[in-house]
Amino acid sequence: MKKNVIVSLADSNYFELLNELIDSITRFEKSKGVAICILDAGLTENQKTILFKKVDEIKSAEWDIDVPSFKVYGKEWLKSQVSRAFLPKYFPNYEKFLWIDCDAWVNDWSSIELYFKACENGKLGITQSLGPGYKIISKVKWLFGKIAIIKSQNFKHAIKSKIGLDKARKLAFAPHINIGVFSLEKDSPGWKFWQSNLEQTLKSGNIFGSEGLAINMSVYIDNLETEFLPLNCNWIASNLLPKFDDEKNTFVEPYLPNYRIGIMHLAAGIWDGKKDMRLNKEIKIDIKNLKDNTKPRSLRFEQ
Repeated sequence: MKKNVIVSLADSNYFELLNELIDSITRFEKSKGVAICILDAGLTENQKTILFKKVDEIKSAEWDIDVPSFKVYGKEWLKSQVSRAFLPKYFPNYEKFLWIDCDAWVNDWSSIELYFKACENGKLGITQSLGPGYKIISKVKWLFGKIAIIKSQNFKHAIKSKIGLDKARKLAFAPHINIGVFSLEKDSPGWKFWQSNLEQTLKSGNIFGSEGLAINMSVYIDNLETEFLPLNCNWIASNLLPKFDDEKNTFVEPYLPNYRIGIMHLAAGIWDGKKDMRLNKEIKIDIKNLKDNTKPRSLRFEQ
């Protein structure tokens, strides 16, 4: 019986990305000891038939917390903003859960092992969106040259969600935590913290981003014990592009010592004009190698 599980979610539009994520996992021999489960947020029957041959379970995602229908009509994929906080309900037979967004893929198995190790003893295993090369952490609008209006991601979402100014201030300059990749044990108190905060953030704020705000609240306000993993465990390429190591034929961090990217995450998209690499695999962008020579490359997973 497999004790550890990797879970993701997609609708029909992101099926190709989900399929690539699964292929990026199963190419590793060690993946045989880990289950793969999928939450269906609008996949076609044909797509599910393809996936059933590769994964252990597929369950239909639900609105585990009631949200106004007018906010989510025709947007089944938004269930990812709610259902991922209830993974033990969907897949109760596993002990450790690792969530990976479908617009991410696994480049190095060591990151998978780190996430499963990180969540031991009830901890949350997760990565902050902060690291060498990040030049802007929070946006500030200056009035009269000296009065600052905070526009950090956490603060903006917190104010809109009406969680209270004191809580919003605590989050204002806390390094943002990206919820696209995380790990939790089945019995971790993190689920309850997260679910409770999510109920609050969903009442007034946008559906999209509500779960991220809720997990940031769980860590920075409720003090959920957290194991912060290195940036390469959830490399958000739209924040900072990687480099490519030609000798090792792999993507690496752009700064010394050029650690291998563990999980490549295309959150927010990689754009060429109005075309997003997530929806168009033909899109390529200039990526430097370790000698700073550039070459057009896709950041999508390739066998």
